[in-house]
Amino acid sequence: MSVADWFRIFCENIRISSDYETKISSRCHQITRRINLEYYNTSSETAHSLYIGSYGRDTEIFTSDIDMLVQLPYPTYKKFNAYASNGQSMLLQEVKNVLAKTYSVTNLKGDGQIIKLPFQDGITFEVLPAFLNSDERSFTYPNSNDGGSWKVTDPRSEISAIKEINDKCNNNLKPLCRMMRAWKSNCNVDISGILIDILATRFISVWGEREKSFLYYDWMSRDFFKYLSEQDPKQTMWQAMGSGRYIYHGCSYVSKAKAAYDLAVEATDKGTYYPFTAKSKWRQIYGNKFPS
Repeated sequence: MSVADWFRIFCENIRISSDYETKISSRCHQITRRINLEYYNTSSETAHSLYIGSYGRDTEIFTSDIDMLVQLPYPTYKKFNAYASNGQSMLLQEVKNVLAKTYSVTNLKGDGQIIKLPFQDGITFEVLPAFLNSDERSFTYPNSNDGGSWKVTDPRSEISAIKEINDKCNNNLKPLCRMMRAWKSNCNVDISGILIDILATRFISVWGEREKSFLYYDWMSRDFFKYLSEQDPKQTMWQAMGSGRYIYHGCSYVSKAKAAYDLAVEATDKGTYYPFTAKSKWRQIYGNKFPS
């Protein structure tokens, strides 16, 4: 097999399986139906919900949780906003109780801003209740931490930005984001999924080989690890593509990025004449989903 074949197979291996995709779709429909029955008096399985997070941006891998937003009616916001203290926590508790009508056996957990639904097959849904803002695009959602507050998110703009840039670089952005998630998982790297997507978007927008094929994925990996390793270790604030929201995250990943870069340099140098050695280096970086 060629280097292009290695990376093509690897990128296939880290995707969520079709069986899981079917389960995810079915569960999303059930969650949506329960919300609509409770808040809109309709049994629709598609209205008032959308995938967000890495699954919504199509940058997820097999280890990813499934993030979804459920839109609640504005009178519900008014009701909980009128609480004297932490109406946000009460809202999350109410939505948790609503979902428990469908998932009575599932271990539902409130988590500051979301409701977690972990299933026995390893799939976990993270449900964010939110209210559509007057711009018809962004959403206000509850944060029950530190006494309660309301925050704003704009997942549709982030999804659109990722898609637009991916389309312009021969569909190479999303695979890069997924490969970096495999590295994060395999090497226990302290970097969030959204920060991976932000940095990958910035990198590939200026990378000279962004329109090439799988044959260049070893170079893309190597060059992106170098890019990560050169980030300012003092930087703690990042602006998301599309939405412009600020993400707060340190650069503790820099040292592991440098280690991955060193391995990637060896792997790219040996890829043609020493394929076994090269693949072993890539497996040190990406784990056993990379072909042996």
